[in-house]
Amino acid sequence: MSYLAGGMAITIRGRQASRKEAPILVVAPHSSFLDSCIVYATKMSSVIVRKESMDNYVGKLINYTQPVYVWRDDPNSRQNTIKEIIERATSKEDWPQVLIFPEGTCTNRSCLITFKPGGFYPGVPVQPVTIRYPNARDTVTWTWEGPGALKLLWLTLTQVHSSCEIEFLPVYYPSEEEKRDPKLYARNVRDVMAKALGVPVLDYTYDDCRLIARAKQLGIPCAASTREISEIRAQLGLERSQLELQLCARGPGAGRWVGREEFARRLALPLHHTTHRLFDIFMQRSSGLVYFPDYLLCAAFLSLQNAPLTQLLSIAFKLYDGNRSGRLSGANFEEVGTRCLGLSADDAAHAFAHAAPADSGQLTYDEFIAYAQKKAEFSFIFASEGHHKPKSQ
Repeated sequence: MSYLAGGMAITIRGRQASRKEAPILVVAPHSSFLDSCIVYATKMSSVIVRKESMDNYVGKLINYTQPVYVWRDDPNSRQNTIKEIIERATSKEDWPQVLIFPEGTCTNRSCLITFKPGGFYPGVPVQPVTIRYPNARDTVTWTWEGPGALKLLWLTLTQVHSSCEIEFLPVYYPSEEEKRDPKLYARNVRDVMAKALGVPVLDYTYDDCRLIARAKQLGIPCAASTREISEIRAQLGLERSQLELQLCARGPGAGRWVGREEFARRLALPLHHTTHRLFDIFMQRSSGLVYFPDYLLCAAFLSLQNAPLTQLLSIAFKLYDGNRSGRLSGANFEEVGTRCLGLSADDAAHAFAHAAPADSGQLTYDEFIAYAQKKAEFSFIFASEGHHKPKSQ
């Protein structure tokens, strides 16, 4: 009734299989909070849901479906979730069907990203279910970037009519090989659903999205390409050799702008197509050169994903120290602030003016840390460090 009152018509195609035929429903693509209509369309099936998503009105209603909770940032919770899915899918008791959005995050429906294998571990038949929004205006897509939930809800309510199509595809029965390999099972089901939707598949995961979002938040150079950069570094052996971190410790060296051959020489790489691709990602089109400190900062970010932000910040202070004096000028600190702390140029200039000693015109890493510890707006720098407790302003 709520959906109808909001002007949204839900069309259901195909037949929902019984729990006996398919204990698990696999739903994709996941693109909107409005996908919650699938719970009601599937006769109150039990969803796999983030615990933090339940602290709202809709979350309270979903509690009635006996959901399986997962804390996505807790590795132990993931294992417990898989165990619970297996128990429910293979139980002789009259549990509701388990409903899973295997992508694990919202996309824009232009493709299907990697399916998480959790729902495929039981090795039981699953029923693929597709969701489409065949509307002239897309007011529902809620992804990492773009309008927030309230704006999307308002835009949807301003439409005279919105449509949602839910299609139940034939039950997918796994082979013996797929039962032994949940990842293979997940890939094959994804291929079937992508064919039905007429979209390609893309091997991106929720963790990839989170990595890219974090890089963009901090202003890391070439943030949107961090996943591809990580793959190329692994192919070239840079991830294993840790050469980039060694270069960071010494500083970027003389000549900050480098050409293709010098880029390969500094990283001890052969000049072949993979090296060329890595160079091209960072190359500035106007000059045909790469600003080497930017590359090293991005490489350090990828190498130190689980390290405190202060460690990356200390590296940035070395990389953008043009005189190798241990002290940054205002222009140098602006490079650090915009590339490592997600600051605007004005905010970086303001922080420098207040953190640098009077009339010195320069700032050390320790001086900035001492200043940042006293400012609430910089508390995110110390969020993962138990020994750093930001003081209140």
